[in-house]
Amino acid sequence: MTSRDLGKTWTDPQPVPPLGRVQPGNNLTEEGVCDVTPEWHPQTKSVLALGHNVFYSGPTFSRDQPPRWPIYAVWRAGQWGPRRKLEWNDPRGAYIYSNNCGQRVVLPNGDVQMSFTFGATKTQARAVAGVICGFDGETLTVKQVGEPMFNTKGRGLLEPSVTQFHGRFFLTIRAEDNRGYVCAGGDGLKWSPPQAWAWEDGTPLEISSTQQHWLTHSDALFLVYTRKDASNVNVPRWRAPLWVAQVDPHTLRLCRDTERVVLPLVGDGVNKPDDVAYSGNFHPVNVSPDESWVTDGEMLPKRGYRGDLLLARIRWHRPNRLAG
Repeated sequence: MTSRDLGKTWTDPQPVPPLGRVQPGNNLTEEGVCDVTPEWHPQTKSVLALGHNVFYSGPTFSRDQPPRWPIYAVWRAGQWGPRRKLEWNDPRGAYIYSNNCGQRVVLPNGDVQMSFTFGATKTQARAVAGVICGFDGETLTVKQVGEPMFNTKGRGLLEPSVTQFHGRFFLTIRAEDNRGYVCAGGDGLKWSPPQAWAWEDGTPLEISSTQQHWLTHSDALFLVYTRKDASNVNVPRWRAPLWVAQVDPHTLRLCRDTERVVLPLVGDGVNKPDDVAYSGNFHPVNVSPDESWVTDGEMLPKRGYRGDLLLARIRWHRPNRLAG
């Protein structure tokens, strides 16, 4: 969908042909593309839509997933280019490497600063590392991969997102130990030790294997996230409501008095459990100097995983406060 009036109206949804399902060489499975993040690349005047492959057996998700890797397509001059694989011939990513749902930073020279979650085998806990890719408007190429970080709980470290703020890079990471993690660095390749997201007093947030994303604007850095709260104890993985709070870039902690609800909890999980909608994958984007959006694909698990595509508008006023 596209909009020419800042989201007041949208064109009808249209398929992205190169990111549809294809037959990977047998009649038992189909290869699709999930976790796609489209971002503007100003140097080449193109949109880079980057996701990763996923396999289906008939209409359902294949339980035995083959190796997986990033898949992307480029929109330029009004049309989509071909389906492409981001190549990384490193044994550490033999089973999976991905930037699934990740935020990226376009550097002044046109390179793309991003990150990988990766693992050599299906059972190995995944690591995360910073990545610099070259991009010429058609082909995305891995140029450098930084030092890996590890967490041995569950599947390890997942869905990393990068931002840049006041000359430093910041990385937020999904994990499976009821925490989310944050670290910082000067070049996006070497990071400070990951620390659990916490309030100013050091109390950690309880985050049940869900992603976090950056809202970076003007002179303030914010995080969008889900967490455990008295209001959502009946929501699977505490995936609603969706919150935003300001980040102290020096301590890497959240300022509790700045926390606001981006998208509210619908239902309570007790009186009408079938009507509880919770956040799926979401993404913040700055659309003007005065406005940012958070888009979200909500889910109603008890109603066949139906749900609406939601857009929350965040308007800014000086000094760097959320206006609504």
